[in-house]
Amino acid sequence: MKINKKAYINNFHAISSAGNSAEELFESICEKKDCISIDSTYVKDRNVAIGKIKNDKSFKELLLEGCKKVLDESSLSDYSNTLLIVGSSVGGMSITESVYFQDKSYENIDYKEHTIDSIAYNLKKEFTFYDDVSFSTACTSSANALGYAKEVLSKGIYKNVLVVGADSLCSTTVCGFAALSVLSSKPCTPFDKNREGMNVSEAIAILLLQDEKTKNSVELCGVGYSSDSHHMTQPHPDGLGARNAIENALADANITFEKVDYINAHGTGTIANDNSEANAVASLFTNQPYLGSTKSFTGHTLGAAGAIEAIISVMCLQKQIVVPCKDLENPNRDDISFTNEALPCDLNYVVSNSFAFGGNNTSLVFGKCNEN
Repeated sequence: MKINKKAYINNFHAISSAGNSAEELFESICEKKDCISIDSTYVKDRNVAIGKIKNDKSFKELLLEGCKKVLDESSLSDYSNTLLIVGSSVGGMSITESVYFQDKSYENIDYKEHTIDSIAYNLKKEFTFYDDVSFSTACTSSANALGYAKEVLSKGIYKNVLVVGADSLCSTTVCGFAALSVLSSKPCTPFDKNREGMNVSEAIAILLLQDEKTKNSVELCGVGYSSDSHHMTQPHPDGLGARNAIENALADANITFEKVDYINAHGTGTIANDNSEANAVASLFTNQPYLGSTKSFTGHTLGAAGAIEAIISVMCLQKQIVVPCKDLENPNRDDISFTNEALPCDLNYVVSNSFAFGGNNTSLVFGKCNEN
């Protein structure tokens, strides 16, 4: 089946440590606000920097309200031709943990609230979507959800797709990354010589994609996947998988490397990831487009990272601004262009990278829409 309809991002909403809306998120980044906090409760006898949502409402309440906001603003009242796609690496694990830590027993745990598709399960109670799909591919989960959205829209299977990337903080993930010795005690500083590691964080990112554009649409014009299978938790040091994903995304978008103006890097702040991604980018982009990581503001939101960084990329195109890197004082590369300030720029195409354990790599290409 080859119909080749286009996939447009027409509305979105974001909640993270950097703000309770997409506008707050973008403002926090451009103004280089401090958004990551220091925590002593998750890892025994150690302070770690994590990204917490600053809101009194529960994660589930914020998720439901965010979806309703996007759907209402899009004047969608009939969801009979709308697909829900969720990307998450945690699902309802934090709910399970809270029950277990309180009861010291598994007896009262609801399995429907635990699984990866628990997010879709709860959303279906409120909205009558035609169908739903849940992706759990670690840190590429919601990037892969966006890729699948583009596929079903391009083939004319659906007219509307609601993509939700959501992961809440839980002890399992924070302590798991602590066991890998990759957590930082301060807000992360990707690509800096003095970086300590990553910040585990939480976020909700919601995007409505449709096959027809509206006034402020941005096109999802390319998706690229790869799997290098180099190591369970570390990427190939030369960035082979990352390179292949970017190449495939640009081929899907039918553009050359020289057309890319900004790259939102996966950039977690770990030595293995930063060096691998930098090697891939430097080997491909001889024109040195701007590159930066926004995880110094949001932290690493795991399964939500692809979706929240898609929103940031879309807003860069809408506002024609390259966002700054925070606290990048000593870049460990001189063959990559970084910027420490928000920079007005003529942007046509933005690449956003998401890489995961097991060599699972996804790159997305976003393009500015013509006025006509």
